[in-house]
This record gives sequence, C-alpha cells and structure tokens, in this order.
Amino acid sequence: MIDFSIFNYEFMQRAFLAIAAMSLFSPILGVFLILRRQSLMSDTLSHVSLAGVAFGIVLGWNTSLSTILIVMIAAVFLEYLRTIYKDFMEIGTAILMSTGLAVSLVVMNQAGGKSNLSLDQYLFGSIVTISQEQVYWLFAIAAIVLILAIFFIRPMYILTFDEDTALVDGLPVRLMSILFNVVTGVAIALMIPAAGALLVSTIMVLPAAIALRLGKSFKTVLLFGVCLGFIGMFFGLFLSFYAETPASASITLIFIAIFLSVNVLNHFTNRRSQ
Repeated sequence: MIDFSIFNYEFMQRAFLAIAAMSLFSPILGVFLILRRQSLMSDTLSHVSLAGVAFGIVLGWNTSLSTILIVMIAAVFLEYLRTIYKDFMEIGTAILMSTGLAVSLVVMNQAGGKSNLSLDQYLFGSIVTISQEQVYWLFAIAAIVLILAIFFIRPMYILTFDEDTALVDGLPVRLMSILFNVVTGVAIALMIPAAGALLVSTIMVLPAAIALRLGKSFKTVLLFGVCLGFIGMFFGLFLSFYAETPASASITLIFIAIFLSVNVLNHFTNRRSQ
C-alpha cells in the first residue's frame, strides 16, 4: 500500500510537482520526436546541455540560462545538419553529441577550482533536490508546450508525416522545424537538474513509445503519453524513496517494465486474434 505521508516532506512535494510538470510536456515532444525519426535528438541535446553548464560555471553565469542559450544554438544548428544529411540524420546527431561532450570536458578542465559543482550532478540529476524556482520553470515550459500543441497540432501533424504536403499547404516548414527543435532543447535544458543528461531522453521517448503501441489515433497517443509519463514517474519516485535508489534510474526501470509489459500483452493479443 502506498504511504502518502512521504509528501509531508517539502523535497518530495517539489519532486511530485516536478514530475507532474514534466509529464505534461515531455511525452508530447517525445511523440513528435519519434514520428519525425529524431528520437536521438533528445539524447544529443541533453549531452550538448553539459557544454552550457560548463560555460555557466566558468563565466559565473546562472547555469540554467547558459544551458538554455547553448541548447537553443545547438537546436538551430541541428536543423542545418538535417538539411545537409537529409537521408542520414544520425550523422548530424552524432556530430553534435560528440561536439557537446568534447566542449564540456575542455571547458570544465579550464574551470579548475572556480566552482564546487561537477558535471556528475548534471549527468545523473536528482529530482528530490531541485529548487522551487526550477519547478516554476518546468511548469512554464509545460504551459508553452501545451498551448503550442493545442493551437498548432494540425500543422505539426502535417509537417511530421509529410513535409512535401506541408510545403504545398504553404506552411513555413524550415521555421517550424527550427522552432520545434528550440522548444525541445529548452525543455531538455530545464529537465536536466531533475532527470540528468544521461536519462532525460528516457523520460521523453519511452512514454511516447509505449503510447504509440496503445493509442488508436494521434490525439489518443498524446493523451496516453501524458498519462503514462505521470504514472511512470510517480511510481518511480515511490520506488526511489523506499528502495533508496537514484530517482532517475528508478523512473527509467518503471518505464522499461511498462514498455515490456505492453509489448508482451500486445503480442499475445495479436496471436489470439489471428
């Protein structure tokens, strides 16, 4: 039985609010990433975010703001690489991912003893140590993504499935792609303190991947993604608290368990229907 008394702790209250915010936007972005065959983009931008953290530490800036700035630049550059390697998108993501890691290591090496922060804090994150300000930022990006999803779901749907049709319809395809990358990059940058650079892509992609196996229409896929994102992170948070395991890792394992369960059930359901 779930003991809700753990929410008497302020850090658990903040963690719960953080997962509520992330569940509102990360699966929605994840669905579009998967359908656009850009699942690795979340992983790429999360690694690039480390360079933003490193620059923030060295320059004495707010690391969240420096991360957002670097990730936005990287998101625009990623779209440029996509136009060059149109049929080999993984080349662009590989180039950007390795560049981000290399820059972050070089810059952090130059930082020396300027800060007691280390990249480990951003590699793995900790949802139970995030501040109230970071929670506000997560809800802010959640509101932006939800508003954009409500008003631009049809143009994004067309763009996602057929760019040629989008061009014929007069949609600004390149601008929309760049803006999508930027919004995704900012969302990832804000998720880093909670999820960590190594696991942020899991929170974005896995709920969306599971939802694609369950939903019968595009809108139901988005709805399933949001619900599954919340359920997975909620129970992962409880598992982390009682098993004394890292929160991000616990959430990932819950999502993996759900993913495997859904695929096994689908397999047996399909066999029975044949």
